[in-house]
Amino acid sequence: MVRRCAYLTMDDFGDFVSDADLSFAPMAELGWEAELVPWRSPVDWNDYDIVYICTPWDYQNDVAGFFEVLDRIEASSAKLVNSLDLVHWNLEKNYLRDLESRGAGIVPSIFCDAFDEQDIAGWFAAHGKDRIVVKPLVGANSDHIVVLSNPVPLEVIDELRATYSSRPFFVQPFMERVLWEGEYSTFFFNGEYSHAILKKPEAGDFRSQEEFGADIRSVEAPQALIDTAHDVVALVEPLPVYVRADFVRDDNDRFLVMELELIEPSLYLRTDPGSAARFAKALVTSSE
Repeated sequence: MVRRCAYLTMDDFGDFVSDADLSFAPMAELGWEAELVPWRSPVDWNDYDIVYICTPWDYQNDVAGFFEVLDRIEASSAKLVNSLDLVHWNLEKNYLRDLESRGAGIVPSIFCDAFDEQDIAGWFAAHGKDRIVVKPLVGANSDHIVVLSNPVPLEVIDELRATYSSRPFFVQPFMERVLWEGEYSTFFFNGEYSHAILKKPEAGDFRSQEEFGADIRSVEAPQALIDTAHDVVALVEPLPVYVRADFVRDDNDRFLVMELELIEPSLYLRTDPGSAARFAKALVTSSE
């Protein structure tokens, strides 16, 4: 009997790029039917054995509505992957503090509940940098990220006030190495390393998404990166079925966590010929 897996997605991809469909054939070889299902669709989730949170890349525009859907999936007979507990934990970037408390090396971060202009000088002093980055606790696709240079122009302060007056955020040093080396993404399925990519922003930009012109390439990850990433992933409980762990090197060549994505990461299956089969196997195993 063929089992069914819903790949949770969105109604309109727009300019986004996805290669999730590359795992359809490996899923079929394992006796599973996989299909894309927009998360707002009025479907009966009991019709599926697994619901994989695949590419709902507009959820941040309606977080409450998205979690209502996840709650309905959780209440059905289908199994949600990754688990709802992991999704809740990973939603806000506060999880970086958890990882740091468990021993992970993260990009240094200052967490704030609301913007106060008087705090700006302290951010620069704490990070010891003339460029810092302000990011929302809940965000995706580089939305609402602001890079600050010291001194901060008045119009940028106005932007921060408008964006973060009632929105929690965190502040990190601007990691200059991203511009000339790039940001590494490592992918793990059921705790096992699968593959890695290097994302290098377009000249004049700092954003590492391909939608903003970044160069995405397959890379043979240094063993130090694989070991570091493996140790970080092992800190997550319960073990995620899939995870993208992003790292950048600091001035001392240490790999630091920029982000740990457990909700809906692009898995870049097209960059590694065996990754789609490895992912399908992990997904199917999660149902057992």
